[in-house]
Amino acid sequence: MDFLTLAIIVTTVLYVLKKQEQRQHTQLLAQHLARFQIEKLMANLMEGYLRVIGEKDAQRREQIWPVLANTESSLVSQFQRFADEFATLPAEQTRASTLPLALPYMTRVLPSVTMDVRETMKLHAQALAAARVGDAADEEERKRRAFTMTAELMLMQHTCHWFCRSRTVASMRLLARHKTAYEQVLQSVAPATLKAYDRLVKARN
Repeated sequence: MDFLTLAIIVTTVLYVLKKQEQRQHTQLLAQHLARFQIEKLMANLMEGYLRVIGEKDAQRREQIWPVLANTESSLVSQFQRFADEFATLPAEQTRASTLPLALPYMTRVLPSVTMDVRETMKLHAQALAAARVGDAADEEERKRRAFTMTAELMLMQHTCHWFCRSRTVASMRLLARHKTAYEQVLQSVAPATLKAYDRLVKARN
């Protein structure tokens, strides 16, 4: 068997194994998200923030903020329940490779380059609860919290895509969907989130 043939066989096997693992992760995440409306609530909330911040009529803004506060409460509550359920899964099912590219079963071959997605989801739940705009004291704080909450939601979504595909694919999807770079999101979340997130991502490196 020549080198080219061997390379083709190895590449094919790696591709099949990679797709198999990604399918398992996607199905696992979808199974636990199915009972919730997290994605819908997230979209409504982010669109609502843009609408209220762009609204020039102060009276109209005062009408919109309470509606968004209710959406926030539902989202925070649902995501906390999801994170609690996800935390009950075995560790071997919930690890994601911290390598930039998706290589099959690296979580088993090289556990030192993985992160525990259960812990990351717990962090996102805490971060979303802490950033709620409904807890703001005035208009300016509402705007600051809306900015932070948006970044926290984007980072949470990035983690979901990372778990299902890879860090690189997650960052590409973030840029394509929200026109925002991964690095920009990291700079925009709360300092406590960034510190804890960095520790989780690098915990086993």
